[in-house]
Amino acid sequence: MNNIPSSSRTQTLTFPAQFESLLRIGEFVTRAARSAGLDSTAVYAVEMAVDEACTNIIEHAYGGEGRGEIECTCQMNSHALKVTLRDFGSSFDPSSVPEPNITASLEEREAGGLGLFLMRKLMDEVSFEFTPDSGNVLTMVKRKETIS
Repeated sequence: MNNIPSSSRTQTLTFPAQFESLLRIGEFVTRAARSAGLDSTAVYAVEMAVDEACTNIIEHAYGGEGRGEIECTCQMNSHALKVTLRDFGSSFDPSSVPEPNITASLEEREAGGLGLFLMRKLMDEVSFEFTPDSGNVLTMVKRKETIS
């Protein structure tokens, strides 16, 4: 995982694991992405990835709304934004999620699996850590585009 230098700025907020929290979480990460200097396309990618991740936490880790919290930490510097989402719901093995067949017709596609695929496509780095002490930790990094 790409380390964000200690000169970065970090903000953490905790939200109820409810669908109505998704808007506030989105606003929080959008402010952080803009503060990190990401362009509008990258800001949108961060918003989408975090929304998908939080929806998965609510639906799959907690098994529904109101059963826990989502801690969202945004660490930003002039080169990147690192978003860390922590929950204490059920863990899962991301390697057990098969790559979706995006070329298949809608009728032929398996249900599920697109969320993780989208997060990996939208962000530059995605990693998962599951421990009883720290809960489920999803870390995603979006780097600022540099013009050569």
